Amino acid sequence: MNALWFMVAAVFEIAGCYCFWMWYKLDKSPYWLLPGMVSLALFAWVLTLVEASFAGRVYAAYGGIYIAMSLLWAAIIEKHLPSIWDGLGATLCITGALIIFFNAQQAA
Repeated sequence: MNALWFMVAAVFEIAGCYCFWMWYKLDKSPYWLLPGMVSLALFAWVLTLVEASFAGRVYAAYGGIYIAMSLLWAAIIEKHLPSIWDGLGATLCITGALIIFFNAQQAA
């Protein structure tokens, strides 16, 4: 279940940040900020649903999932396919996240 919460949190965080990107970088309406703030608040709440003893470990483990989900977002939403180097980097990050996460599970 924790893996699902990580992925849901990543979608909310990326969507929230993307709303700010739309407003600031793409000159969209400031009304984009409202769903961005709601999405970022949901991100923070969903991340608290991950079961672990220490918040720092959850955030560290989440980082690898965030990177992979960001590349998926770029591919699906922005139509920008990741390079082989993006894939390699994401794989290394996810590997590190899994090491951190499974250690956090044992410490819980």
